[in-house]
Amino acid sequence: MPQERSPFQKRIVRNYYQNRGAIALQRAHELVTELYLSTGKKRQRHWEHLVTHLRALGMSPTQIDHLRAADNPELVARALQNVEK
Repeated sequence: MPQERSPFQKRIVRNYYQNRGAIALQRAHELVTELYLSTGKKRQRHWEHLVTHLRALGMSPTQIDHLRAADNPELVARALQNVEK
């Protein structure tokens, strides 16, 4: 039998879902920084995580594919600026 969440836990969960877009945007910015600094397998792993956050921000799959094919962190940063507006 699952336990009921406390009011504090319910508030944490509610706030997380209310701020999910801001959280995804912040994490995407952090991953762009990591892309500038990484190479090889680590860079590919950062791209995989970044794609997840870009989808959460509502970016189209074709735009995500274009950014990933270009493999240019500067283009991703510009795209994120457009998402912020």
